[in-house]
Amino acid sequence: MWLNLAIFAYFINAGVFVADKFLLSKKIHSSIAYAFYVGIWSIFNLILLLFDPWLPTIPELIIDLLAGGLFLLTLIFWYKALHQSEATRVVPIVGALVPIFSFILSYFFFNETLNKLQLLAFLILICGGILISVKQTKLYLYQKVIARIKDIYGNILGNIHAKYQPARRLLINAVISAWFFASYYVLIKYIYIHQPFIGGFVWSRVGSFIGVLTILLVTPWRKLIIKQQQGSKTPKNLFFFFLVRLLAAGAFIMLNLAISLGNVAIINALQGVQYLFLFLIILLLSAKFPNILKEKLDSDIIMQKVIGIFLIGIGLYLLVM
Repeated sequence: MWLNLAIFAYFINAGVFVADKFLLSKKIHSSIAYAFYVGIWSIFNLILLLFDPWLPTIPELIIDLLAGGLFLLTLIFWYKALHQSEATRVVPIVGALVPIFSFILSYFFFNETLNKLQLLAFLILICGGILISVKQTKLYLYQKVIARIKDIYGNILGNIHAKYQPARRLLINAVISAWFFASYYVLIKYIYIHQPFIGGFVWSRVGSFIGVLTILLVTPWRKLIIKQQQGSKTPKNLFFFFLVRLLAAGAFIMLNLAISLGNVAIINALQGVQYLFLFLIILLLSAKFPNILKEKLDSDIIMQKVIGIFLIGIGLYLLVM
């Protein structure tokens, strides 16, 4: 069940990403503002307690609130990394590291292990996700890659050339966001083991909302958010906008439910399925909406994507065997 939930959640997330391409009239240029807009919606999850009322103990509440705050902090580093480079450079790094970090943390905290087939599927899914998410990977140019590394780092004891400092900052923020993502997923797994799913989910979302209020207490951040709001435009189709946000919330809940039932590392490795859905959706729509959605394809890129799709198919097959 958890495998189907995770795949369906990633499918919805891919659709939400494409819908946001239509809806967003202006980019949010601050990681703080982005975290604020995501976290402010968290308070509405309290409605779910009407279906399953539950109050945590003080220690449980502290852990729930910490998880929500950690998720908000994760988004800040994630969006900061995205701003420093193209998504096609950031997503593969984070997408590859999150399941690896999740596997390490799950092993130490939950004693979760993978059997031989699961471990093979885990590695194959990560490789497939990387091949689909990057624009192009010319693996046959390994000699040029090695030469480029030498150009960037030179003598291992020397200084890194200033020209390449942004790449270093990108790597640091990507690794930090991947570690925080993995830490959040493992912590929320711990919550779901010891608490009811709806109760643990809702109170952790309250932690994100409290984190948003904390952001507002810092004057420079508050002014930045207000300035961002004044410069933004209201979506023309509000019904479609709220429908997309509702779908995004539903996908997030399904993904958390999958985490509560399954293996955290494998669920994170399944992000390659989301990249696959995203690629297929953009491919289908780019011909009709070329000004909004574009997918540059040549023979090398097509071959790379086909290999990625093939690997994801093998990984999913191994999981259901």
